[in-house]
Amino acid sequence: MPSFDTVLEPNLVEIKNALEQTSKEIGTRFDFKGSAAAVELKDKEIFLTADSDFQIGQVDDILRAKLSKRSVDVRFLDAGKIEKTGGDKVRQVLKVREGIASEDGKKIQQAIKGSKLKLQAAIQGEAVRVSGAKRDDLQAGMALIRQALPDLPLSFNNFRD
Repeated sequence: MPSFDTVLEPNLVEIKNALEQTSKEIGTRFDFKGSAAAVELKDKEIFLTADSDFQIGQVDDILRAKLSKRSVDVRFLDAGKIEKTGGDKVRQVLKVREGIASEDGKKIQQAIKGSKLKLQAAIQGEAVRVSGAKRDDLQAGMALIRQALPDLPLSFNNFRD
């Protein structure tokens, strides 16, 4: 029976490369000279550090530009609140989304059940497997899933015919 998996997987290698490029640019820009502006990655969380809210915004803009140049969808980033740390410094945590949450998996299942397509969806851990009788129905299912959840950068793999 033809099937495919709907997954949410960022390219972590490209994210690391974009972070390295961002830190290089922070080091060379004149407006960041002598400031505590920095970017680091720990366990799928990106920490932005700077002296003010404005500088955090600048670092975030640089990071998002570098990610988009490296073909990484910025919808993978989940921005947290800007927090004050010791001294005059501020910090923001950006979480890198990976894996489909159970709520989003249920939304995918409901969208497929609500359509007139002859497809079945099953949540399997952090992925959703969609199976059906015809290849055309599966391709229509992919389009339907992209319309149902436009805020997630979903990808489809393991397509079996």
